[in-house]
Amino acid sequence: MSSTMEKTIVREGDNKTLLMDQGNLPAKQLKQDFKMVTFSLGGKDYGIDIMKVKEIAKFNQFTYVPNTPPFVRGVYNLRGEIISIIDLRIFFHLPVEKRKDGVENGLILRLEDYIIGIIVDSIDKVVGIASEDVQPPHPIFGDINVKYISGVVEYNGTLYLILDVEKLFGKEQTAQKAPSLETLEVSLGAKPSVGVSPRESFPTGQTEKDFIRETLKTFKSFHVTPLNERWLDERFEQWRSERGKQGRDLQIKSAEEADDFLQTFYSPYSDAVWPEEIAESFLELIQELSGRVFSVWNPGCGKGYETYSVTALFLKKFPDAVVKVWAMDNDLLAISTAPNLLFQPETIPSYLLPYTVKGKQGVGITTQLKDRIFFEYHDILHVNVVPECDLIVARDLLSFLSPADQAKVLDEFYDKLKPKGILILGKNEEPIDGIKWVRIPNKHFSAFRKNIE
Repeated sequence: MSSTMEKTIVREGDNKTLLMDQGNLPAKQLKQDFKMVTFSLGGKDYGIDIMKVKEIAKFNQFTYVPNTPPFVRGVYNLRGEIISIIDLRIFFHLPVEKRKDGVENGLILRLEDYIIGIIVDSIDKVVGIASEDVQPPHPIFGDINVKYISGVVEYNGTLYLILDVEKLFGKEQTAQKAPSLETLEVSLGAKPSVGVSPRESFPTGQTEKDFIRETLKTFKSFHVTPLNERWLDERFEQWRSERGKQGRDLQIKSAEEADDFLQTFYSPYSDAVWPEEIAESFLELIQELSGRVFSVWNPGCGKGYETYSVTALFLKKFPDAVVKVWAMDNDLLAISTAPNLLFQPETIPSYLLPYTVKGKQGVGITTQLKDRIFFEYHDILHVNVVPECDLIVARDLLSFLSPADQAKVLDEFYDKLKPKGILILGKNEEPIDGIKWVRIPNKHFSAFRKNIE
C-alpha cells in the first residue's frame, strides 16, 4: 500500500487533533527510528521521547499540597493513582499565561521510578525522525539548562529541543539538590490529605482518542477519517476495557501495540482464498451485474489470493463471459510471486478446484484462470490504464492513505465504475462522500453502488 507524505493539523474549538507530520522529508529522515511528542513552552518547541509518554491529558483541577515548591501545582487522581503535577513553565522560570477555562495542557510521563504529570503551553504532534539527525545540545539553545536537553533536531524548518525527562526528574538530580529540585522528591511522594474527584481529574476521552489516532498514523501509516471513524470509536472502547483489565497503559507505544489495536480492523481472508461462506456472499453481490464482458479492478491485491477468488467466482457466475481482472499492488515481492502462487490441496475451495493443477511443489493455478488476470506492480496514487469497471475490490487499502488521497482515490473509483458498478471496501470502511454511494446490504462485504440519480 502506498501513501503520500503530507502535513495536516485539524483543529476543533480549542482542542488540537494530533496528526503525524511527514511532509517534505529528506530521504534519510524516512528512516524514523525515534519518535517524540512535541509541545511548546515559552514560545519554543520541545520534544519528549514517546516511550516516556504514558498519555496526553487536560488537567482542570488539582489538590494543593502544602510545603512544596511553587512549580508543584498539586496532585492528581489518575484513575485511582495519585501523581504529582509539575508546571514546567514555573519550573524553568518561564512566563505563565492563565487560561480562562482553567484547563491546562499536559503529558503524563512514565519514568523509571514513578509516574508524573507535566503542564506545558500546548501539545503539537508526534514527530518521527532519524536518530542520526539529532545533534548535541548547546548552551545557545533555549531557556533551559543544557544538561536537561538530550539533543537538538531540525524538522521541516522547526528546531526542537529534546528534553531528557529522566535526568530532569530523576533521583540522581534530586540527590544533587539543585535549587529547583531540592524538595521535588518529597512532592513526588506526597499524598493528598483530601480526596480528589475522579470526575474532575480524568483526561478527556477525546484527548486519549486523539493520541490513539496519532500513534496509529505514526507506527502504521493508518489514517483515521470518516472512512473508518465508526470502527475507531468502537475499537477505542474495547481497547480501553482490555487494557484496563490487563493493568496496562491505554496509549500505543510501539508498532507491535499498533498491530494489536488494528487486529479487529482488517477484512477476513484478505491473505487467503475465500472460503465457501464468503464466496456465497460474493456471488449474491454480483448477481445483479449483467453483460458478456466484465472488467474488474483489484488494487492492493497483495499476493493474489483475493484476486484468484474473485476471478474464479466471476467465471462460476458468468461461465460464458469474458472476464478481465487488473490486480495491482506496490509490494514488489508480493506482486512478483502472485502468478506462481501455490496452495495446499486441503485449502482449496470447490469453486477454485476447476482452475488448479497439481505440481511437484504444490497445487498451482491453471493458465485458463491466470490468462484473465493482469498482475502489475503499481502505486494506487499514480496514473493507471484500467478501463471502465463493473467491480472494484479495494479492501483495507484506503485507510492507509492520507485523508486527501483517500478522497482522491474514491473519486477515481467513482469515475472508473460503470453506472451499475459495485465498489467493495474493507469491512470497516465506508465512502467519505455518502451522497455518491448507495450501500448494498451484504453479510460479509462492505459494498456500495454508484448513486447516479
